[in-house]
Amino acid sequence: MSIKRTIYIFILGMALLSQGCSQVQSDLDKIELATLDGERINMNDFKGKIVFMNFWATWCKPCIQEMPTIAKAQEQLKGQDIVFLFPSEEDEDLIRAFKEKKDFDFNYVQARNISALNIQALPTTFIFNPNGERVFSEAGFRDWSTPENLALIRGN
Repeated sequence: MSIKRTIYIFILGMALLSQGCSQVQSDLDKIELATLDGERINMNDFKGKIVFMNFWATWCKPCIQEMPTIAKAQEQLKGQDIVFLFPSEEDEDLIRAFKEKKDFDFNYVQARNISALNIQALPTTFIFNPNGERVFSEAGFRDWSTPENLALIRGN
């Protein structure tokens, strides 16, 4: 075995070993959300549940067009261990005003680090499995009330 190959294997082994010793952070832990009252949301509260997270804005027409389909999906999946969250990076007052005008029973929250999440278009939807791992990510409109998309949310 050449010296270069030996060094490469040693470095690779050390890198893998160091990763095993560090604390693992799930994808869900990387998201910073707050209630509309400004209280930080502890993302660990959602471990063990599927989390459907739809990033949106009050000015985003496709976001608003998608909301009735999400409302139907939320209703059809009621009683299951699925949390629906609706983060926007807009001011709390704008989100509250939107909430009062629209008749959706959504858990609107404020996203505190949307730029760090590499979201490039709205709406963007993330789905996290019960381990907090992101298993789905998509930008753009989707009809979430179809049987196929309900199965996607449930993870089957």
